[in-house]
Amino acid sequence: MSDQAQWTLNGTALISCNCAYGCPCNFNALPTDGTCEGGWTWHVERGAFGDVPLDGLNFSVYAKWPGAIHEGNGEAVIFIDEQADPRQRRAIETLVEGKTGGPWGVLGWTWPKLHGTFALPYEVTLDGIRSRMVAGDAVEYESTLIKNPVTGADVHPGMVLPEGIIVKRADLGHSKVFRVTRGLQMDHSGKYSAVGRFEYVYP
Repeated sequence: MSDQAQWTLNGTALISCNCAYGCPCNFNALPTDGTCEGGWTWHVERGAFGDVPLDGLNFSVYAKWPGAIHEGNGEAVIFIDEQADPRQRRAIETLVEGKTGGPWGVLGWTWPKLHGTFALPYEVTLDGIRSRMVAGDAVEYESTLIKNPVTGADVHPGMVLPEGIIVKRADLGHSKVFRVTRGLQMDHSGKYSAVGRFEYVYP
């Protein structure tokens, strides 16, 4: 398997961080409190890295940055589906290293300190903005709808990001639960969440 293989990935990204609903970083503004703590889980529906199939696998990057993501100096932890065989795990590791394009080619340099890569069992339930995910004893994520603070009615915001790195379109909500407890520690339940489709091709 070449580290410069052609690859494609399609699926759903589960996103959450410590920002207020919507996350200003999506719109080239600074994070809500000046720092960023959060990350992404990618559920691959169909994909391959060279001749290595990645269908049905999950992997995650969670990180802390002392300022905005684009200012760097972050620290991260990586989780990979324990169902991945050695070749699949190496393919995902190569992707996340950021040397073969995709969102990690843009973002990978921003977390120079890595707290490890761990294989975990994933439980993923995709249900739009109500999606849920548990990765072993390390991550718990459940997204839900935002409620109108006056009427209590559910609201259904979304975003369109033509230049988006992770997703181009997503439904917006808030995290009913968002905790990371291995490698890094964070709990930002009640903050920003988003769920959207991704389609990546390299080169």
